[in-house]
Amino acid sequence: MPEFRRRTREDSERLEAETLAPAATRSAESRGRRLPELDDAYRTAFQRDRDRIVHSKAFRRLKHKTQVFVNPEGDHYVTRLTHALQVTQIGRSIARNLSLNEDLAEAICLGHDVGHSPFGHTGEDALSEFVDGEWLHSAQGVRILEVLEPANLTWEVLDGVRAHSWKIKEPPSTPEGWVCRFADRIAYLTHDVDDAIRAGVIRREDLPGAALARFGEPGGEWVASMIRAVVDESLAQGAILMDRESLGVMNELRDFMFSNVYLRAGTEGQRRTVMGIVRDLVNYFVEHPGEIPDSYRHNEADTLTQVLDYVAGMTDRYAISVHDTLYRPRLF
Repeated sequence: MPEFRRRTREDSERLEAETLAPAATRSAESRGRRLPELDDAYRTAFQRDRDRIVHSKAFRRLKHKTQVFVNPEGDHYVTRLTHALQVTQIGRSIARNLSLNEDLAEAICLGHDVGHSPFGHTGEDALSEFVDGEWLHSAQGVRILEVLEPANLTWEVLDGVRAHSWKIKEPPSTPEGWVCRFADRIAYLTHDVDDAIRAGVIRREDLPGAALARFGEPGGEWVASMIRAVVDESLAQGAILMDRESLGVMNELRDFMFSNVYLRAGTEGQRRTVMGIVRDLVNYFVEHPGEIPDSYRHNEADTLTQVLDYVAGMTDRYAISVHDTLYRPRLF
């Protein structure tokens, strides 16, 4: 008969205390949840958060949300869901090599994009026209997990979701949150290059020579090289960092992708179309708030916030479908 050993929550917490690095975030020392809960018999607090995120409706919708290419028809293009999984794999790898809390890093990475709008960052730009300042998917992710699909997550996971984007001035409060920042950028740069080559938008020969020299061949070599760059520098400096040379090359690659893929001239027509769809949907539902489904309405919010919650939660194809229903001329 095989021999098994039951692992309780207390066992996992004891392993964290004994094996994690001094800087790691231990689940037994979490700042806690907004609403007190009884501890789970087998899962730590961060393990429970991970499970709650995976089972959320917002996480499932990521499978039909844009990463780079709007509503792609090919089977191999990255979506927000596959992006989240790749970020999680990279995040766990970094966390493991630095003896950080893998469960916390995993929960943050899985949840980091649940607030993303349809049509990627173009959708964010369209929604920003209706708010003061900038509409941020990171803030919407926290709103979803706290208000729209209240999961009563720990403070540390919500903080990581809030601050995963580099544009957020107040940085993550945990090293695991910083891990997600780097994992997100590593993931989208590497898989977006693959998608752009697959789509014929760029060729391997077009890539910056410094990126090929520093990181190797696009794909697995790039991911491994960038992970090592973060792990080695973090061990040397005592903070989650990437060495200056690698970071400079990564930033050059990012600039290349914005110029040649994300904001290339050939996307202007599609960008205008997408912006128009989002604007039309927001304006329509502001005038007809009663048509927002009850299942995704927070009645305590003002009308515009209810509309933004609804439109931001749409997948690419659902937004296109609703827009067609409302605005496409009917012949019969």
